[in-house]
Amino acid sequence: MNDDATGSDPRPADPKQSASGCPVHADAVPLSGLEYQQTPATLYQELRRSHGSVAPVLLDGDVPAWLVLGYPEVSFVTAHDELFARDSRRWNQWESIPADWPLLPFVGYQPSVLFTEGAEHQRRAGVITEALEGVDQFELGVNCARIADQLIDAFAGSGETELMSTYAHPLAMRAAVEMCGMAAHSTDTDDLVRDLRISLDTGEGEDPVAAYVRVQERIQQLVKDKRAEPGADVVSRMLAHPEGLSDDAIVQDLISIVAAAQQPTANWICNTLRLLLTDDRFALNVSGGRVSVGEALTEVLWLDTPTQNFIGRWAVRDTLLGGRRIKAGDCLVLGLAAANTDPQIWPEGHVGAEGNGAHLSFSNGEHRCPYPAPLLADVIARTAVETLLERLPDVVLSVEPEELVWRPSIWMRGLTSLPVEFTPTLR
Repeated sequence: MNDDATGSDPRPADPKQSASGCPVHADAVPLSGLEYQQTPATLYQELRRSHGSVAPVLLDGDVPAWLVLGYPEVSFVTAHDELFARDSRRWNQWESIPADWPLLPFVGYQPSVLFTEGAEHQRRAGVITEALEGVDQFELGVNCARIADQLIDAFAGSGETELMSTYAHPLAMRAAVEMCGMAAHSTDTDDLVRDLRISLDTGEGEDPVAAYVRVQERIQQLVKDKRAEPGADVVSRMLAHPEGLSDDAIVQDLISIVAAAQQPTANWICNTLRLLLTDDRFALNVSGGRVSVGEALTEVLWLDTPTQNFIGRWAVRDTLLGGRRIKAGDCLVLGLAAANTDPQIWPEGHVGAEGNGAHLSFSNGEHRCPYPAPLLADVIARTAVETLLERLPDVVLSVEPEELVWRPSIWMRGLTSLPVEFTPTLR
C-alpha cells in the first residue's frame, strides 16, 4: 500500500516502465486448478519435462509470468539483485492489471523492506535483524509453551478438535504479537489471522486489499502505542534504533514481520503434525520424541514447505535464465517448493531422505528471511509440536489421510483443516 494508508489503488502511480505488450506464451500453464492445488509437485514435474528449469505460467486473470523451478536457477536469481530486483514498479504488465486484482497485496509496490533495494534495503533489514536479535530464544520457547498449554486446555476435555483453527494459527499469531509487544487478546489475534489469510488467499466474496488495510491499521495503532509507552519488544527496539526509521516505514516492515511469522509458521506446525500422524517412519517415536520432531520439521521444509512460491523478482534488463529469454520488466515467481525437490540436487530420486539446512524455504540472498527469524520460527514450531504431543500422547487423525484437503493456494502450502481425536484430559 502507499504511505498514506488510505486503502486506495496500490498499483504504482508512476511505474518505471509501461506495459511492453509482451505476448503470452502459447504454451503457458495456469497456476490454478484443483489438481494443482492438491498435488502441486505433479505440475512441477510436468513443467520441468516440458519447459526445463524456467517455465511460462499464467497468474490470476491470465497475467503472464515465469516460474523458476530449478534449484540452481532460484539460487542464481536470489543472488543477483542487479539482474532480478524487488521493486515491482519495474513490471511491464502494470497497464493490464485491474485495480481489484487478487494479487495486489503481493505485488503492489509498498514502501516496505520487501520492495527496497541496495543500501536502503540493507538499512531496513539491519533494523529488523537487530530488533529480532533482542528476542531471547529460551524465553520465547517458554512463552510458546504457555500459549500452547492455554490453547490445548480449551479443547483437551472434548477429545477432539481441528488443529489448524484452534491451535496452529492462533499459537503462531499470539507468539508473533507478543514478540512485538501487543497483548495477545483473542479478538485481536483472531482478526489478524483472518485478515492475513484473506490477503494471502482470497476466498469468494472476500476483499484482499481491504483485509490488508485492516492489518495495516492495527499495526499502525501498535506503533503509536509503543511510541508512547516503549517496552522490551521488537517494535520498541525498531523505534529506538539509531537509524531513526519513520513510523510509516516501521509499520510497513512490521506487517512483513507479522505476516511471515504467522502464516508460514502455522502451516509449518500443521504440515509437521500431518507428517508425524500419517507417516509410519515416525509412528513409533511420535510421543515426545525430540529427534523425530526435529527430523519431521526439516523434512517438511524440503517436501511441503509452507511458502511454496514467492512473487517475486522483476528483470532489470533483458537477460537469459535457464535457456529462456527474459525481457526487462518480466515477473519471475520463485518456485521454492519446486527448487527444493529439483532432481538435480537429489540423486536417485531420494528427495528429503537426508534433509539438511540447504533448502530454499526461507529463500536466499540479500532478500532472504532475515536472521534470526528462521531460528525464532523453529522455536515456535518445535515448541508447538512437542507440547501438543506431550499433552495429548495418543492423538490421531479423525479422518483418513487421503481425506485431508490442502488450501486452494499457489503461494502457501497448508491444510484447510487437520481434525484429530484423543483421550479427553483435564489439567
